[in-house]
Amino acid sequence: MFKRILTASVLMATMLIASTAFATLKVGVLSDLTGPTSSVGVPYAQGVKDCVAYINANGGVSGEDIELIQVDYAYNVQQALAAYKRFKSQGIVALQGWGTGDTEALVRFVSRDQIPVFSASYSAHLMDPQKAPYNFTIAPDYSTQGRAGLQYIKNNWKEARAPKLTFVYPDKPYGHVPLKAMKEYAQELGFEVTGDEILDLKAMDATPQILALKQQNPDFVWVGGTTPSTAVLMKDAKKLGFEGKFLVNIWGNDENLAKMAGPACENNLGMQAAAVYGQNVPGMKVIEEQTKGQPQMTHYLRGFVSTLVMAEGMKMAAANGKVTGESIKNALETMRDYDPMGLAPAISFFPNDHRPSMAINVCTVKDGKLEFLETVALPRDAKWLGK
Repeated sequence: MFKRILTASVLMATMLIASTAFATLKVGVLSDLTGPTSSVGVPYAQGVKDCVAYINANGGVSGEDIELIQVDYAYNVQQALAAYKRFKSQGIVALQGWGTGDTEALVRFVSRDQIPVFSASYSAHLMDPQKAPYNFTIAPDYSTQGRAGLQYIKNNWKEARAPKLTFVYPDKPYGHVPLKAMKEYAQELGFEVTGDEILDLKAMDATPQILALKQQNPDFVWVGGTTPSTAVLMKDAKKLGFEGKFLVNIWGNDENLAKMAGPACENNLGMQAAAVYGQNVPGMKVIEEQTKGQPQMTHYLRGFVSTLVMAEGMKMAAANGKVTGESIKNALETMRDYDPMGLAPAISFFPNDHRPSMAINVCTVKDGKLEFLETVALPRDAKWLGK
């Protein structure tokens, strides 16, 4: 009888040791691998996965590996909500999210369940902890990005007259989001705002918009669409002899633009929140090792950085005790000037302000390649939070 009790005790102890040895920190990943944003969703998701492989190969989080549970929700909000329920039942402590629709739809649920979300949606209201207490990003909001782009133009403007600015964007919430903030800041900087033009995300021709732009004769045009519509706009601009320069948002400016627009995109300006592949920053060696030297889109690097920041939050939480969703959130809100190996501007979060930074990278296209120009940093002005 004693031997049986002893054997059972040894077996139970062995099972406990084994379960402890294989304990992981589970993270849900919402990815668009087959839906309408998959052209950028696929590289972003791969960046997340490669970063987890890198972290796990280098000690994990206080000895625990991160385990990803990925779902392709195809940019469908209802599928995202269903996936989240499965993630929750599997015991995730954090979520790598994706689009604005799913991030907004999940705000109430993740707040209730105390699950921090690292999203790729940069809508300004999602940076306000009063509205989205468990939401974090590694890129500033769209409004901050736009303001920083205007600041770059103003800093490099040499003429005595005011620079003229026009806005081109799709008639969608995504297109409208930063307009009010940008127009107010443009006036503050002394721009002359000449007007607006609507360009659909699926546009195959931008001749009417370019003819209207030629009438307005702006020096710069803000483009708030995506890469395909931006390429159409630029090609028609070149064909019709429009001489203004384009300033393109984060989703319309990537390595595919040069492939789609060809020489028409040369020397235009665009926003990015992470380094360009091959850029001379400390973490690029890690990226090149993870990708075996195969160039990746800048969206990949954003996914990588998003995961680095999540892991750092986990490590900070582990140092304070147990890693839970709530402890990760609390740790992140004490993060100050975390340097993701130079792959993005330094990141800080505060209990009343989840903007990761007020800095954005300005890029251009030279000889068919995306090239970093300068990091522009704005003050962390409280009046801009959520707007």
